Amino acid sequence: MKLSHFQFDLPKELLAEYPAENRDEARLMVIDRKKGTIEHKMFKDVIDYFDEGDVLILNNTKVFPARLYGNKEKTGARIEVFLLRELNSEQRLWDVLVDPARKIRIGNKLYFGDDDSLVAEVIDNTTSRGRTLRFLYDGSYEEFRNKLTELGETPIPKYISRDVTPEDAERYQTIYAKEEGSVAAPTAGLHFSKHLLKKLEIKGIKFAEVTLHVGLGTFNPVEVEDLSKHKMDSEELKISQEACDIVNGAKAKKKRICTVGTTSMRAVESSVSSQNTLNPFDGWTNKFVFPPHDFAIPTCMITNFHTPKSTLLMMVSAFCGHDLMKKAYAEAIEEGYKFYSYGDAMLII
Repeated sequence: MKLSHFQFDLPKELLAEYPAENRDEARLMVIDRKKGTIEHKMFKDVIDYFDEGDVLILNNTKVFPARLYGNKEKTGARIEVFLLRELNSEQRLWDVLVDPARKIRIGNKLYFGDDDSLVAEVIDNTTSRGRTLRFLYDGSYEEFRNKLTELGETPIPKYISRDVTPEDAERYQTIYAKEEGSVAAPTAGLHFSKHLLKKLEIKGIKFAEVTLHVGLGTFNPVEVEDLSKHKMDSEELKISQEACDIVNGAKAKKKRICTVGTTSMRAVESSVSSQNTLNPFDGWTNKFVFPPHDFAIPTCMITNFHTPKSTLLMMVSAFCGHDLMKKAYAEAIEEGYKFYSYGDAMLII
């Protein structure tokens, strides 16, 4: 498979600027791989495709307010700082992206907050992910993190041209988010409401939680035609023994195992035993799933509609089958489905 196989024309008006009014009332396209059929439903209808003992694998990562706006010393130029990864909690070192990048040099200081209560110094200009900053803050680590939360903004994707609203802080977060550490939401999970989760639970569906902190690796563009040459950025991953027991128990009984989102899919496919069961994991993964790929764990997946040439689209192609995926995407565009983070959903069975 080549990068050019994943190019398609996506009308700009299909990029979702706002989420559906109610979480579980986004549209749902259901693709049956065996029959080659495509159905159009509402997301809450997803319950009809699962039975007692089936498993949904959820990524319980929590998005933190990763976007800060500061001013450069002397010039006062407004600089956007996007927090990517904490490197050292004691020294308060972070990998960040800065915009505009050309204005920032090693030794520059940036001031945040109306009272300049947070200061950062640029200490490295050459990392593959942008810059390294050292935050200069007198208080305790907890106070420092509270300050970041207070000054930070919900990091809704750049394609959304409107201002961030208070509603985004809630809606750009799954209702089962627990473990803080992501700079982007695992967006397929945004469609689950408390009511729908309760109904699934009552029906006897089990939930296995994994934690994959979504970083830039998920969104970095692929810039090589030969997909095998693309290097994914590493993302932090934890899979507990409890989650493995739930998944492997269901697998042994031939139950349906559904990954909710490409991040859950990457998580479980990163830790497969030689017997094709799920192993516990605590570390970092740079797993890149693209066609052809033999999936060991999931039998179905829930995902959003992805942008052209994205690694997420490549994963969906590997799971769905490339021709059927292309057919589904053409139909989605024709039917006016909404794409990307706040967009509609797809269930592939």
